[in-house]
Amino acid sequence: MAEAAADPGVARAGAAFAARRKELRIQQRKLADQKIITASSLIAFEKGRSWPRERTRAVLEELVNWPAGTLAKIRAGAPIPGAEHRPRPNPRSKDAAEIAEAVTVAIGTIDVVIGQLPSDTDPAFPGRVTAVLADLRKLEQITARAVRGGETDSDIIKALSAVRRRYDELAHRVALLPQATLGQRLYVARRRANLSVGETAAALGAAPELVLAVEGEIADVDDETTSQIEKLIDDLVG
Repeated sequence: MAEAAADPGVARAGAAFAARRKELRIQQRKLADQKIITASSLIAFEKGRSWPRERTRAVLEELVNWPAGTLAKIRAGAPIPGAEHRPRPNPRSKDAAEIAEAVTVAIGTIDVVIGQLPSDTDPAFPGRVTAVLADLRKLEQITARAVRGGETDSDIIKALSAVRRRYDELAHRVALLPQATLGQRLYVARRRANLSVGETAAALGAAPELVLAVEGEIADVDDETTSQIEKLIDDLVG
């Protein structure tokens, strides 16, 4: 977190986030427990003494159902979303409980599969991991969609963090192998370099959607684009 104590815009953004977090009944310790941001860093931000990194801001914005880039806009003086008419926080809905339970069950099933994976040196390991990563991506999309749709129940947020943590752990294991896909290696390279999807896309001179498609194994890229991505990976890990 970069120090920005003298910047009134940081204080404005921090106060706006604190109000939104309290409105949605998201406790500070929950974010720390889920390793999204440390308690001290969150307190410093909400009091206007520090400014989170872009990747951290993106996660915070997603958790309070704000579009990406909202905190930076508030810091620059833009209106605070919903400042004139803030909806009353809803108690835990039945949908939220059902979603949280379903995701938790799915994570348990995936954990069993992960526990049965062969060793990293087994020729079957890359293919098996790629299949698990695909399942985790689908689960992450479902859970993140629920959060963006207003389901900010703490159990759903905890489940989303658990899914992403498992994805990171597996992706880092497979990315070191010769059989790793371009998308797996790009994901791990940018995560290690602490780059967001947007920053990675800017480095490639491409749209963020391309980065997401490559990492999601749903894009067929041409040779020129592949070369650009390979070069960026080399630059990030070199």
